[in-house]
Amino acid sequence: MSESNQVPLAVIKAFTPTGKLRASINLGNPILSSRDAQSALPKGVSVDLATAFAKLLGVELELVVFDAAGKSVDAVASERADIGFFAIDPLRGQDINFTNPYILIEGSYLVRDNSTIKFNEEVDVVGRSVVVGRGSAYDLFLTRELKSAQIFRAETSPKVVDFFLQGGYDVAAGVKQQLESDAQRLGGVRLLPGRFMVIQQAMGCPKSRGDMAAHFLSKFVENMKTSQFVANSLITHQIKGASVAPVI
Repeated sequence: MSESNQVPLAVIKAFTPTGKLRASINLGNPILSSRDAQSALPKGVSVDLATAFAKLLGVELELVVFDAAGKSVDAVASERADIGFFAIDPLRGQDINFTNPYILIEGSYLVRDNSTIKFNEEVDVVGRSVVVGRGSAYDLFLTRELKSAQIFRAETSPKVVDFFLQGGYDVAAGVKQQLESDAQRLGGVRLLPGRFMVIQQAMGCPKSRGDMAAHFLSKFVENMKTSQFVANSLITHQIKGASVAPVI
């Protein structure tokens, strides 16, 4: 899988119905991607993987950029994009074939410094309010898992902590790295120890593209892990708080 002429034509056609590879990029998760400070162009692990996959297919790459995970998922599910990068979740799996994860990310809770909440186990209590990013992996997870606390949704993950502070809510939930960055930016808040979930970030394509395409994409991801491509990309973009998922 190193030269485009080794890729079956049927696979290339499955991924490029418009003649280009359209990759859905979520800027709402800084571990996956962000905008370059100078060029304002998207950069990050997901952009690197999309670029490598387009090169493997021997096709032009088109980045379809969104500010939230839910929008990025919808683009692939509705076939406005051919591949995407998002957390594995059974609800999303109704329309999307996922690879195995390429990186693992921790989901954490954040509270005010003066909060009486000390541990994750104290969050799911009647009367408690938890803010999440709408449509994010941890939104879907906590919607299923929290039985007593009430969930409130910010428009995007990067807006969670500001929404949490402005609204006087009890807990903010999110990707650990994003919460740590917000804590440094704002002060007066702290992360609870540990994590409430491990977020499995994977690649995905529309189920309508067929099993051959899904298998090919899965093999690509495993090769990118084995070759240290993913690990090197994390280093290049100075990403902390994420680890390369085990090779399957």
